[in-house]
Amino acid sequence: MSYAVPEQGYSERDMRGERGAGWILFAAIVMGTAGVMRILDAFWAFDRDDTLQDVLLFKDNLTFYGWLWLAVGILLIVAAGSLLRGAQWARWFGVIMAMLAAISSMLWIYQYPIWSMVNTLIAVLVIYALTNYDAREV
Repeated sequence: MSYAVPEQGYSERDMRGERGAGWILFAAIVMGTAGVMRILDAFWAFDRDDTLQDVLLFKDNLTFYGWLWLAVGILLIVAAGSLLRGAQWARWFGVIMAMLAAISSMLWIYQYPIWSMVNTLIAVLVIYALTNYDAREV
């Protein structure tokens, strides 16, 4: 199927690049939002450290989860900002951070199975977005 190329001089390569840029924007927004959410989760974990019992992996040590989520949240925000600035290395850093976000959400699979799976699915979409777009084609 062919489509008409606009008169302003856009080529098929330009249109493909704009579509890829949308994926990068999607990934940056999702990672930035996830980073803020992880930081809020960390503050919750620091506050509730003595009240929650039988957390899956580390029993009653929510402080560990708090520090983990705080680190992952900050790194997700750094990855999102780097993507928005257009750094090429940020794509691969974003893939690594999305994998860490997926793994850290799976730590709660027995406590919150639906939410853990939704977080993992969103991380997989971010990985797809970052690996699908190749800036060298533009």
